Amino acid sequence: MRIAVALLLALAATPALAGPVTLKAQPVDDDGRVTLGDIFEGAGTAANVVVGTRVGPSIVFEAGQLQTQALRAGLQWANPQGLSRVVVRQGSASPAVLTPASTGAAASSATATASRPGATVDVLTYARNLTTGDIVQPEDVVWTSLQAHMAPAGGPQDADQVIGLTAKRPLRAGAPVSSRDLAAPQVIARNDMVEVAYIVGGVKLTITGRATRNAAVGEAVPILNTTSNRTIDAVAVGPGQAVAGPAAQAARANPQQFAAR
Repeated sequence: MRIAVALLLALAATPALAGPVTLKAQPVDDDGRVTLGDIFEGAGTAANVVVGTRVGPSIVFEAGQLQTQALRAGLQWANPQGLSRVVVRQGSASPAVLTPASTGAAASSATATASRPGATVDVLTYARNLTTGDIVQPEDVVWTSLQAHMAPAGGPQDADQVIGLTAKRPLRAGAPVSSRDLAAPQVIARNDMVEVAYIVGGVKLTITGRATRNAAVGEAVPILNTTSNRTIDAVAVGPGQAVAGPAAQAARANPQQFAAR
């Protein structure tokens, strides 16, 4: 009997995964700290997990990013409506959830909206402070509604455009994401020994040389052939890997395709 009671107490004290959850029709928060409980019905023990910080009247999450954050906390959101973004607003403000159709309409009217005094636009912002060299993770960026005049021109329209890039300088939480802040992570450092592949007509020849500069995937990197003392014009495609010849042009145009090999 004592063993049974002990087991029941242990189970009661163990945080249980809440399992499937439903998106609230009107997600709001009151203190700027947006939690899973603010967004989902039935969040259970994960209700207090913070997934974003609201610095304005609203914060916008990409649906896929929100699914990932929920899953890490043990929650499963199937997104049956096929939403692309979810808006969480302050307190009693009129909340809204953006559907794929409404986001498309919003994108097409962004210029007109920005021209109205006091208008707000949805902007990708940093969810936390980043230091130089940090790699941007999915949870590091969130969509936030900002005054139109604070939104950078030509900002990224999709979080996938910046995830995996590295910070070129310290970046502050809440600041709008700008492509000038980020760079592709380096995969080759100066003086690294690099295998260079020359691919043409189905034939692949390789040679090993020394990198003369740092390079990210898709960037040019001259490789010194230490045997002949000649320099090979190559393009970095991965850690210690580069391509030359016709493949180099393709690697510049589509670095992700080569990086995935």
